[in-house]
Amino acid sequence: MPLQTTCIGAFPKPDYVPISDWFQVHYDDAAYSEKVMNGWSRDRLAQSRDVLDKATAEVIADQLACGIDVPTDGEVRRENYVHYQCRHFSGFDFDAPTEAQMRNGAYTALLPTIRGKVVAEDLSALVRDWQVAEAAAGRPVKITVPGPITISDTTADAHYGDPATLARDLAAALNAQIRALAEAGCRYIQVDEPVFARKPQAALDYGIETLEHCFHGVTKDVVRVVHMCCGYPNGMDDHDYPKADPDAYLQIAAAVDGVVDEISIEDAHRHNPDLLFSKFERSKLIVGFVMIASSRVEPVEDIRARMQEVLIHVPPERLIAAPDCGLGFLGRDLAMQKLRNLCQAAALV
Repeated sequence: MPLQTTCIGAFPKPDYVPISDWFQVHYDDAAYSEKVMNGWSRDRLAQSRDVLDKATAEVIADQLACGIDVPTDGEVRRENYVHYQCRHFSGFDFDAPTEAQMRNGAYTALLPTIRGKVVAEDLSALVRDWQVAEAAAGRPVKITVPGPITISDTTADAHYGDPATLARDLAAALNAQIRALAEAGCRYIQVDEPVFARKPQAALDYGIETLEHCFHGVTKDVVRVVHMCCGYPNGMDDHDYPKADPDAYLQIAAAVDGVVDEISIEDAHRHNPDLLFSKFERSKLIVGFVMIASSRVEPVEDIRARMQEVLIHVPPERLIAAPDCGLGFLGRDLAMQKLRNLCQAAALV
């Protein structure tokens, strides 16, 4: 049988979607509110919802047309994959954001500020996102949420003063949303923790504990997934972008193995050493076989060859093929070319 295929999260938004991706523009809460949230009239807000529902159906159709087995909703509703989640929690202040240096001083951003205890408030938003997506797909669709450490790393804390305590409250809030998704029938739920690769010691100290708590009480028929990419570049074909330490995966692999059902790692941008694959003995491994910010379309034979190398160390029933991360940089045509080649290669091994 061919390898199973999936996507990780973001898919290029159709041109008519009124929300820019977080990596294309700096965070602007006022603009987002005007377009999607409270700034519009009720009729306009309903119209916006219809537009986003239509876009969700289109990006899912694109993934399925390429041969993807488990698509995502494309995250077309999200102006920022972290901040979108925070809007459904109490404790976050979007009206008076905090200016902060990001990516080791590469740029300055205005971040939503935590000014009180973080608690899940709206459990219905992600459920509806999933329901719209799965109805359009006619098959299981994976829903993604940012993990506790990644949320804390992309917001400003003016309340807790202790990263571990904040992460535990974030995990409890995420758990409420994840359980609501599971109870509604969602069977693929992914927690994104790219900061695990950038801060492996924090992942070992408390991050894996909070990841596990995100799925507390979730039944075994739900596929629990964690995605750990090594960092987004600043733009297309930015091949020199400083990724996480190459040893980061090696440091955390054994600790995260078995905590969830599927573990997603990058491999296309920078091949992992053979030693890494042998450290995953229980969880299935989602491996990135195409780059997400390169204009080069990887040939089917190149992808197939790398799959065969990985299969020396990971049995086929525990290997899933995917891109390295979300596809928002690529644009629709390039994203679909890469996904088609990925799925063709998966069918050949």
